[in-house]
Amino acid sequence: MKHTYHLGIICLFLLLSSCGNNTENAAIRTGAQNTDAYLSLLEGKKVGILTNHTALIDNTHLVDSLSALGVDIQMIFAPEHGFRGDADAGALLDNYHDAKTGIRVVSVYGSSFIPADSLMQQLDVALYDIQDVGLRFYTYLSSMYNLMEACARNGVPLIIMDRPNPNGHLVSGPVLDMKYKSFVGIVPIPVVHGMTLGEMAGIINGECWLPDSLHVDLTVIPCQNYTHSTHYELPIKPSPNLPNNRSIYLYPSLCLFEATRVSLGRGTDFPFQVYGHPDMTGYDFSFTPVPVPGAKKPVQNGNLCYGVDLRTTPSNEEIWSRGFDLSYVIDAYNNLKESTEMYPDFFTSYFEKLVGVDYVRPMIKSGAAIEEIEALWQDDLEKFKEKRKQYLLYPL
Repeated sequence: MKHTYHLGIICLFLLLSSCGNNTENAAIRTGAQNTDAYLSLLEGKKVGILTNHTALIDNTHLVDSLSALGVDIQMIFAPEHGFRGDADAGALLDNYHDAKTGIRVVSVYGSSFIPADSLMQQLDVALYDIQDVGLRFYTYLSSMYNLMEACARNGVPLIIMDRPNPNGHLVSGPVLDMKYKSFVGIVPIPVVHGMTLGEMAGIINGECWLPDSLHVDLTVIPCQNYTHSTHYELPIKPSPNLPNNRSIYLYPSLCLFEATRVSLGRGTDFPFQVYGHPDMTGYDFSFTPVPVPGAKKPVQNGNLCYGVDLRTTPSNEEIWSRGFDLSYVIDAYNNLKESTEMYPDFFTSYFEKLVGVDYVRPMIKSGAAIEEIEALWQDDLEKFKEKRKQYLLYPL
């Protein structure tokens, strides 16, 4: 498609030809670090940027770096958790001026989730730079999608500063049935999609997934020395409740507990690395969620929960081999299904938005084997894998 990649594909050719087969040993550089590739595209332009605390060039935020280089940043669009990355999950945000830079901050996770036309018409170019973790329901992807739509509707070019995907070696789980489209599932992809957001922007554009088949004038500034087999250690936590790579590897499977009353560790030092409930039986491990920054009202707040500690076992390799794993939520359901408090309302209506299909809940409740459930999404998953190949910017 004529609107896809532009300068990014040239940069990718140069970086791959210069790296040879040494990408595993060379230091990964993010798109934002390659300022020579995009600075000329910003000179003399009015710029808007959708970003958060993860957009670092070494130890300096991209906004500060660009401002120091004389780039005219008109506004910052703030996603879930805010520009500084410290707001609670799901907390709606207001507009304000950033205390450090004085730049106007416009929330795209508040009264509106898509930048208004009146704002986009003040810009010559838009940037996107946020660290993602490669999951359909991680909302930074949805915010990028909405920015792509706003850019396309208003003729504003978009530059994606790409970053590695710590789950980029996995493609797993059911592909979203679009009747469950929401802000935690905005395009027809599996739970674990195995793409960077630069690649994801390409497939959104190329497959005409924007409303009205819109296309955005897209440039991707790729990472250097990254492959999809790279196990990338994030230098900074991408959101308050993903403190380390272990939580990021377990997140695809444990996030399903968001649609139950089972705690997945929000309000502890180890969110997304445990699960439990006061009525779970047969477990010695226990924890008590309490209000903390980023989780002011955790599930089971103040209640002693019994359950499973996943901080060290299974191994990372086992987690990767399983991919999107229903065993944790099935274990908790079976443990609690006789409880008068939990049964039959173990799952909320949010479950289908997270899992993305309508058959998983009834099959779990009927006692179906995991293998039987997984078999139902394999055809769609294989079709996505084939489609994905066309849009990859990095070697497998």
